Amino acid sequence: MTLPLVTILDDEPAIRSILADALQEAGFRTMSFARATEFEAALKSTTPDVCLVDLGLPDRDGLSLVHRLALEQGAAVIIISGRAQVQDRITGLELGADDYIIKPFDPSEVVARVRARIRKTRPPENQGNTADFAGWTAHFNRYALTHSDGRDVSFSHAEGEVLRLFLERSKRLISRAMMQEILGGAAEDSFDRAMDVRISRLRTKLGEDPKNPTLIKTIYGAGYIFLGDVAWRN
Repeated sequence: MTLPLVTILDDEPAIRSILADALQEAGFRTMSFARATEFEAALKSTTPDVCLVDLGLPDRDGLSLVHRLALEQGAAVIIISGRAQVQDRITGLELGADDYIIKPFDPSEVVARVRARIRKTRPPENQGNTADFAGWTAHFNRYALTHSDGRDVSFSHAEGEVLRLFLERSKRLISRAMMQEILGGAAEDSFDRAMDVRISRLRTKLGEDPKNPTLIKTIYGAGYIFLGDVAWRN
C-alpha cells in the first residue's frame, strides 16, 4: 500500500527538516518546498494527501495559495504560521484550510493533526465515496456535486468534510459541539465562524434559499439537521 504523501511548503530550512523527519518517522512520505512556484510546479504531476503551508512565503501570498489548494487540489490543507491573531486563523479557515497550527509547534502535534485529517478523508467501512440526495450526487473522490439537470458544482475539501458529516447523519441533530469534536482542528473562537461560512457556501451550491433552506436546517441554539434522504454507493 502506498504511504500517504504530505507536502511541506515553508521557506525556513530548519522547519522543513523538522517536519519531514517527524512525518517520515511516523510513516508518511514527504516532499518539501521553499517557494510556492516550486510547489505549484510539483502539483502538476503529484497529488498529496495533506499540504502543510506557511503563510509567510517569499514569492507568493500564502492565503491565496491556500484558497486555490482548497478549491482545486482536493488535498487537506493545514496552515502552519507564526501569525497567531484570531482574525488570521478565521481568514485561513474561511478560505478553505482544514486546520491552523501556530508556530512554534511540537512536531508530534503536527503529526497527530495530519493523521486526523487523513482519517477524515477516508469513507467509513462499507460506505462508498458517492452519495445521492434531493436530485444531487456528491462525488467525494473528485470534490464535485452533480444535479439531475446537468449542473456540476465543485466544493473544497473543507466543505466536503461538512457535507459528508451531514449526509452520514441525515435527519439527526448535529450540534456545534459534535461538529467541533468530529471535524476538530480549529480553536473554538474561529471554528464557529469557519463552519458558518462553509455551511453558507454549501447552501448556495445546493441552490438553497438562504432565508428558508429546505435541506440544511438551522435549529437555533442546538445545531443543524440535514433533511434529505441519502443513498450511498461506490
